[in-house]
Amino acid sequence: MASTAGRGEDDEREKKKKEGSGNDGDAGKLPFLGMFRYADGVDKALMAVGTVAAMANGMSEPLMTVVFSAVIDCFGGDDVSTVLHRVSKVVLYYIYLGVGTSMASFLQVSCWTMAGERQSARIRSLYLEAILTQDIAFFDVEMTTGEAASRISADTVLIQDALGEKVGKYIQVLTAFVGGFVIGFIRGWMLALVVMACIPPSIFSFALVSRLRAQISGKTHVSYSYAGNVVEQTIGSIRMVVSFNGEKRAITMYNTLIKKAYKATIMEGIISGFGIGSIFFVVYCSYSLAFWYGAKLVISKGYTGGQVINVVFAILTGSMAIGNASPSISAIAEGQSAAHRLFEIINRKPNIDITGTSGIILEDIKGNVELKDVCFSYPARPEQLILDGLCLQVPNGTTMAIVGQSGSGKSTIISLVERFYDPQDGEVLIDGINIKTLKLHWIRGKMSLVSQEPLLFMTSIKDNITYGKENATDEEIKRAAELANAANFIDKLPNAYDTMVGQHGAQLSGGQKQRIAIARAILKNPKVLLLDEATSALDVESERLVQEALNRVMIGRTTLIVAHRLSTIKNADCIAVVHQGKIVDQGSHDELIKDPDGAYSQLIQLQQTHTEEMHDVQYSEVSTSRLKSRSLSLEQSMINDSPRNRRKNSLAKHIGSSGSDGLHKHGLTDEPKDKECGDNKDINKAPIRRLFNLNKPEAPILLLAIITAFVHGLLFPIFSIMMSGGIRTFYYPPHQLRKDSRFWALMCILMAIISLVSIQLEYFLFGMAGGKLIERVRCLSFQSIVHQEVSWFDDPSHSSGSLGAKLYIDALNIRRLVGDNLAILVQCIVTLIAGFTIAFASDWKLTLTIMCPIPLVGLQNYVQLKFLKGFSEDAKVMYEDASQVVTEAIGSIRTVASFCAEKRVIKTYNQKCQASMKESIRSGMVGGLGFSFSYLMVYLTYALCFYVGAQFVHGGKSTFKDVFRVYFALVFTAFGISQTSAMASDSSKAHESAASILAIIDRKSNIDSSIDEGIILEKVNGTIELNHVNFKYPSRPDVQVLCDFTLGIPSGKTVALVGESGSGKSTVIALLERFYDPHSGTISLDRVELKNLKLSWLRDQMGLVSQEPILFNDTIHANIAYGRKGQVTEEEIIAVAKASNAHEFISSLPQGYNTTVGERGTQLSGGQKQRIAIARAILKDPKILLLDEATSALDAESERIVQDALDQVMVSRTTIVVAHRLSTIKGADVIAVIKDGSIAEKGQHDSLMRINGGVYASLVDLHSKTT
Repeated sequence: MASTAGRGEDDEREKKKKEGSGNDGDAGKLPFLGMFRYADGVDKALMAVGTVAAMANGMSEPLMTVVFSAVIDCFGGDDVSTVLHRVSKVVLYYIYLGVGTSMASFLQVSCWTMAGERQSARIRSLYLEAILTQDIAFFDVEMTTGEAASRISADTVLIQDALGEKVGKYIQVLTAFVGGFVIGFIRGWMLALVVMACIPPSIFSFALVSRLRAQISGKTHVSYSYAGNVVEQTIGSIRMVVSFNGEKRAITMYNTLIKKAYKATIMEGIISGFGIGSIFFVVYCSYSLAFWYGAKLVISKGYTGGQVINVVFAILTGSMAIGNASPSISAIAEGQSAAHRLFEIINRKPNIDITGTSGIILEDIKGNVELKDVCFSYPARPEQLILDGLCLQVPNGTTMAIVGQSGSGKSTIISLVERFYDPQDGEVLIDGINIKTLKLHWIRGKMSLVSQEPLLFMTSIKDNITYGKENATDEEIKRAAELANAANFIDKLPNAYDTMVGQHGAQLSGGQKQRIAIARAILKNPKVLLLDEATSALDVESERLVQEALNRVMIGRTTLIVAHRLSTIKNADCIAVVHQGKIVDQGSHDELIKDPDGAYSQLIQLQQTHTEEMHDVQYSEVSTSRLKSRSLSLEQSMINDSPRNRRKNSLAKHIGSSGSDGLHKHGLTDEPKDKECGDNKDINKAPIRRLFNLNKPEAPILLLAIITAFVHGLLFPIFSIMMSGGIRTFYYPPHQLRKDSRFWALMCILMAIISLVSIQLEYFLFGMAGGKLIERVRCLSFQSIVHQEVSWFDDPSHSSGSLGAKLYIDALNIRRLVGDNLAILVQCIVTLIAGFTIAFASDWKLTLTIMCPIPLVGLQNYVQLKFLKGFSEDAKVMYEDASQVVTEAIGSIRTVASFCAEKRVIKTYNQKCQASMKESIRSGMVGGLGFSFSYLMVYLTYALCFYVGAQFVHGGKSTFKDVFRVYFALVFTAFGISQTSAMASDSSKAHESAASILAIIDRKSNIDSSIDEGIILEKVNGTIELNHVNFKYPSRPDVQVLCDFTLGIPSGKTVALVGESGSGKSTVIALLERFYDPHSGTISLDRVELKNLKLSWLRDQMGLVSQEPILFNDTIHANIAYGRKGQVTEEEIIAVAKASNAHEFISSLPQGYNTTVGERGTQLSGGQKQRIAIARAILKDPKILLLDEATSALDAESERIVQDALDQVMVSRTTIVVAHRLSTIKGADVIAVIKDGSIAEKGQHDSLMRINGGVYASLVDLHSKTT
């Protein structure tokens, strides 16, 4: 998708990051101990206890070899009559080891799990704090908000894995490795020295694998980060995406990025297979050497058979322990890479630091604001000067209005006063003091900002308002709402102030959102009020009431207003006209209007033209010559030297200001009362066969992988036969010992070759199959998500943050299930079957006796899995909630910074993470108990085996060789059970994730554009009919939005919808686009019901320009080209840009059409964004045009030109216009007035004006008074 990735900017951003940090970017790696830098005293105590326990646990295995060698000597003696007595004494040590190891393993797992969870939660919090306190330039240049949010959900999971139980496991196996060699040297240093030949190649293999895994992890992270950005932008702009049938483009871009991650997965499998395969190769070769040289030592140096076996098994235990370290090493390596990325941000000191303790705090602030010779260019476009020596003084308690063309730098002034940026030259002064010297948190606390695009958080109305003052009382909240004219509509909601507003406030109309944003600003009680198109989203009546409220609030406060509706600024104490970064005209309204050729006067006359036309019953259009004359006069007035500032500046033709309205208007929502089917109902029903079905295309690869795992699983049982035979060999006479030792040495060489080949192939093949599965699962999940009906996204659990976390984490867990865990499962099953077969064949009575404890182990595993599953589900839901807090806060970083809400967001996030952490700790405790019980049962099984074996040997029912063959077979069987227990936690997470992901994939959308069904009309006339439509938003079924709504829209005609904010106007647009379906009644196009038409075709016939212009983080060219599928020529792009009055400002940019617009278009003004959105819609060349406040963000002159362009586009097209500014719809063929969800009046402008006391006539009268 050309628009969603913003790859050009991402690549540039990546380049700058690497240059700035001086490292290799994402491939960087933190030292192991560096990961623990944020551990507190409790963490250190837990890690200390966990380390001691892990060392004790690890040491128990080498110690067991000492006990085992004693048992061998007991059985190997010539006197069979005393074997029972000798063995009875020795097996007690197995029981002691079992009890001790059981306690140590519990402490190891539980302590490291708690330490890991606590530290990862702290790192999450520190990272979020660091991100929220970065300067705004950081998000313009170094990292997108989408990438920042994805890191906290992706990298912190890797760190959590690396800081927790995996470290304990690593210490355990490292201790077993060292302990094995220590005991080997103590028991027989000569043999140990020879066996030590395996260490150098093993270390080399570890180092190489660890380094390569870190590099692969970095590459994988980059791909997933970009893919996460696609998800965030697509879901966050889902209405715009589906209106342009952009689902396939989003899916294509996402799939492309996921395929890159798949290639990294293949490499990961190859590297892991090489690492583990080479280790096993070296180990088996070492034992070949040990058998051969051990026999020599028995013959020449007087070593006993038990002594040789002790040395061999001690080394074997240590080496096997290292072989089991691979998952821990991989997790730690990935954690080190993730820690490098996160800690780099945590340690980054922003140029503008909100947390800084230095800075002046004044006893009181008067509110004098001054910009003195300010020069400024945005960090993302340093070559383009936005403000050029600008000087502006705003005395305390006065109101300064700033007007000028879109992109002239008006909103930039607001950003500098808020200190989102610092000027490159000049200074911003508050009460004569440079704002840089004031404490940032304090000075922002004295300001309130209401921006042109109101951003609300996904919480209740009450909580959103209290961002202005955290501990506000209910009375203060209600008072602020009343002042902002929001109390009336809030009180009408069933849950009133506790009503949830949805993601970005999407469940409220634009006007409702803006009023809540104003209430939030009022509650802050600021000394300096910054209004950037604060009333742009309001209808005439609401604007009048809110403006009156603002007028009251502004008394005694310094106020800066950015606006293009002159009715809102004519009472300002001073008005400044900005052009090309300079003040070209300044004075009060009365002063400026005296100069008929002045820029401000021309703007007044232009807006008055609209007002006069509203009162002209005949609606005679202003002649083309008159308009041209005014335009030329306007241009000339700006070229002339202004008497007020004595500066000569050439200006562009059109003056205006940036501004836009809010998001689409939707039904008011609260917490969803029921979940969508497929999300949670069948969460426990995710059969593994479904995953295999998804992996069907890789069936041959998976089959080969299973065969290699089968061979891998057979290695241990076969080796048990070799070991039992080899042990007996050491008690043979010298001539036979020489002969047999050579045989077993050669067999070990053969095992080494088989293990190298099978393990390498196993990991490679499982990597391919698992990688394809995770790619397919992510692609299918994202495909299913983007094709869900719009109402599905109204559910807070389906926010972009929650779904993004689900796509990353759940798919990763599934890969573990089908990759690592499936391989281990196959190995375990084969080992179990082969082991029991060998054991039963050797001595079935002894085997049956020893099998008695196994049902207890099975029951323990079952209970443990059940417990873990419950904990996993709860923790998962809590974690997704926390992820949404992060995504929303980072996505609204300017709002968070403006209201100094960083601590509040962090507090909310920590509370949600705390609950998740507690569940995870409980899970770790249960896992520790299971681990502990498994170890205890293993040692008790050993004791039982040798004691019963001694009984059988003593009674002549069995032999030395049979007992040890049963022992070795069951040792590896117990090892398999132990591995399964260790897998319990990951397996539980994986099954839960599989259920969650499959529920998304299986969910059938109620309104699905991907279905290739439905009628396609040969010719579209464009006649639309809405008959007796009743509608309630699914998220709020108790609120009636449209009630028996009937409206006919003739082909090629323009119908304007007017009414109060929230009356249901935009709902009609949403129903025509089939974002929703009505509950009753019908909507038809050319007499065919919309439900019967092919949805993708239907949307192709419509061009939507919504209230808030939503742009992707890509170039201007790509954003415009999004309007049409397939290739678009440069000439076509330029033509539509000219038609929407965008070409001139685009051409003035240094990079022209290749300029990156930033996230959600933040690098452009509101008017510039809207014109690009209009160009995008024009390019679509639709049969039906849907304009939802399409020109709301434009200044009067730009609005006129764009409206002319739209008038031309609307010719012979059916057009539905939603507008608050009645001047833009006066020429409509039909004007429909909506009140309480029904048509109150309908007709042409002149006929509606003749209705005495009519709703429309009242609106026009009110509009004329306000303008």
